[in-house]
Amino acid sequence: MAEQTAPPESTGAIGAISAGPPGTSPGKPDAAVVRDALAVGIAVGFSGFAFGVTAAGSGLSLLQICALSLFVFTGASQFALVGALAAGGNPYTAAAGAFFLGVRNAFYGLRLSQLLALPRAVRPFAAHWVIDETTAVTVAQPDRRSARLGFTVTGLTLYVLWNLTTLVGAMGAEALGDTDAWGLDAASPAVFLALLAPMLRSTTERVTAGLAVLLALTLLPVLPAGVPVLLSALAAPVVLFLMGRRKRGPAVEGGTATREKTTEKGGRDA
Repeated sequence: MAEQTAPPESTGAIGAISAGPPGTSPGKPDAAVVRDALAVGIAVGFSGFAFGVTAAGSGLSLLQICALSLFVFTGASQFALVGALAAGGNPYTAAAGAFFLGVRNAFYGLRLSQLLALPRAVRPFAAHWVIDETTAVTVAQPDRRSARLGFTVTGLTLYVLWNLTTLVGAMGAEALGDTDAWGLDAASPAVFLALLAPMLRSTTERVTAGLAVLLALTLLPVLPAGVPVLLSALAAPVVLFLMGRRKRGPAVEGGTATREKTTEKGGRDA
């Protein structure tokens, strides 16, 4: 996580932090922050059971499954890895796809490093908890104190529950029989979408998300497992480019009209 050099000024956007010392702004009651963080941590933590079952069905050993949850701890990347392996994909290709999917956490870290401004000694441990859910809870807080509390409670709750339920799921996979029939591999994406949906507030965000889904579904039948998800990220630059052109159009037309009026006025004055 990047080092904080100066506290950012308040911008009024979601996740903005007060420019003053931590805890000086009115903020959000600690009980409310803890409640929200526990709700996310518990809801998502239990989906580790689905990962344990799915990973066991892909042929991984109990030790390998638990090691993934303990040391990787990026739910979507873990599901992408075991999903590609279950589909018969090459282990190196599956690992590469999971790695690139997990790269998004590095960008989360850049943002959270500013919001949390944690001591240097704590940052390596906190970096392990930089995932979709902790980021969603953290950026929703109005001040640094609440952001730190939300990040800590969400991360701790989710890490403990995810690893416990991963173990239970992997050990109980045989009792469930055919894991594909349960559709458990869809649990983590469904939870992620439930967290993401309320954050899509602007037209640009909704269009980007819709195009990403369309790209992923279109490419899914023709590309190897994991690749469609990576290529769906192209939706963001495409939408930003089109929105930029749309905004520049009226500006150019307005500038042309102004120049024409100026020319006409100059001609009349002459």
